[in-house]
Amino acid sequence: MLRLLPGEYRAIGKLGLPVLVTQLGIITVSFADTMMVGAYGTPELGAASFVNNLFLVPIVALIGFGTGMTPILGALFGKGELREAGNSLRAGLVLNVALAMAFTLAMGIIYLLLPWFGQPDELMPLIRPYYLIILSSVVFNAIFTCCQNASNGLTDTAMPMWIMIGGNALNVLGNYLLIFGKWGLPELGLIGAGISTAISRMLMAAAILIGLGVRRRYGELREGVARRAARAVFGNVWRISYPIMILNGVECFLWALGAVVCGWFGTAQLASYQIANIVGQFGFMIYISVGVAVTVRVANFTGVRDTGAIRVSAGAGLHLMLVLATLASLTFIFLGRHLFGLFSSDPAVIEAGLPLVAPLVLYQYFDAVQVNYGGALRGTGQVKPLMIVAVVSYIVVGAGSLFLLAKGFNLGNVGVYFSFSLTLVCAAVMLRHYFLRAVGRIADGSAPQNI
Repeated sequence: MLRLLPGEYRAIGKLGLPVLVTQLGIITVSFADTMMVGAYGTPELGAASFVNNLFLVPIVALIGFGTGMTPILGALFGKGELREAGNSLRAGLVLNVALAMAFTLAMGIIYLLLPWFGQPDELMPLIRPYYLIILSSVVFNAIFTCCQNASNGLTDTAMPMWIMIGGNALNVLGNYLLIFGKWGLPELGLIGAGISTAISRMLMAAAILIGLGVRRRYGELREGVARRAARAVFGNVWRISYPIMILNGVECFLWALGAVVCGWFGTAQLASYQIANIVGQFGFMIYISVGVAVTVRVANFTGVRDTGAIRVSAGAGLHLMLVLATLASLTFIFLGRHLFGLFSSDPAVIEAGLPLVAPLVLYQYFDAVQVNYGGALRGTGQVKPLMIVAVVSYIVVGAGSLFLLAKGFNLGNVGVYFSFSLTLVCAAVMLRHYFLRAVGRIADGSAPQNI
């Protein structure tokens, strides 16, 4: 196994680097959006924050559902069954679009209830049009996510990367032109930011569909897409995708709950919590890029039922994750004050943020381990345990320890972040256990055969 690890490191790095560039692009656009809307006006920033937080759970849940395409197509690619992969992609697109439309309907109903959310009256004229524009882009975002993960499963992580880079650049340029009214265009403020986001999502969805539709390497895949998918194919896509959606949604909910609790302790603690999340995202995005690569490699080897290679991939991914977690932790330790100072010049916010460095460092290692084994478990296609992990780790341990440490022991935002470490320890242990059990099922032939 040790002899195979250097080659596996290279394979994971080759697959993970384009994903990393894609993830960093997402963060960059998020920062650019926030900075430009904030520069235009505080009411616009408040309205954007409210709407974007409302859409966070459905968007992240849909991303989780789309992630199910990676292990499905990865396993079929490993067996050389590209037509079958195309048939699964057809089913995945249908299910992703249907689910996105259901979320769109649900968010449309919430739109009618906006007056009940207790937001300042002066923000409502900004919130309403921006909300509807973002609502119009949910389906397109789901299409891109589904195709992006399908492309990842086929080991082509570069195409979605370039499309994401182009879409991000367009979004930033559109923000500049439409928010501030440059180059003869109207000054639309927050509405301009919404239009720019919606257009970029639509064009990215169109671009990745065209890429899958015209590139030569996807010829056999398109033959499968052209065939009507059987009910069993739909069932397989749903079986693998919905547990990932639930895990993503519950995880997102816990971090949103952390913001609510930090708000109980004052503006400075809430602001420092938000900054810590932004800073921590850089580490998480690096880990998730390696995690996607591990998912692809494990899925490829699952397709041919090579359990030795599956273990090698998970082991190599873990080693890389721990090295990256150490680099991230050293950055936070030595540059913590400067990082918080980049986002706020308020001494109260910086002082409230510095105690978060210790739990943020601890958090990195547990997060890296759980991302690795979560990615490896997804690669096996045996994803039902993810729902158990979601309930036990994020609801029972996570929410319980969050309230106990933050409110019960009066630790505020520090207690919130230490509760995240407890959550991720539990998730890491459980995911490793279920991954090893999944490998054992593949070895003895009791694992599902339809991935």
